Amino acid sequence: MPSYRVTMSIESLHPGTAPASVVPLAAAAAAEFTTVEASDLSIVAGAPRVIVRFTADDAPSALQIGAHVVAELRVVAELRASLVTERVKGTWVPVR
Repeated sequence: MPSYRVTMSIESLHPGTAPASVVPLAAAAAAEFTTVEASDLSIVAGAPRVIVRFTADDAPSALQIGAHVVAELRVVAELRASLVTERVKGTWVPVR
């Protein structure tokens, strides 16, 4: 089964949101529909970036799962950007 990931750059957290809750929330949102392979938080250019890696049958399903994760994260945070990518021959390629 193909591997996908949704990457979300966080602008800020809504008041009352515990920073430690963000990655588990994003992973749980994906897990409602598929197997989560990994989830992580990194800092890129001084901004937090949440990544959730998951499996999906195809690109349209991956986009739906990614959109769900983004919508759930928007409840607790302002997002700067988001992107769904697919692992193809060792490279992460944007899904269209």
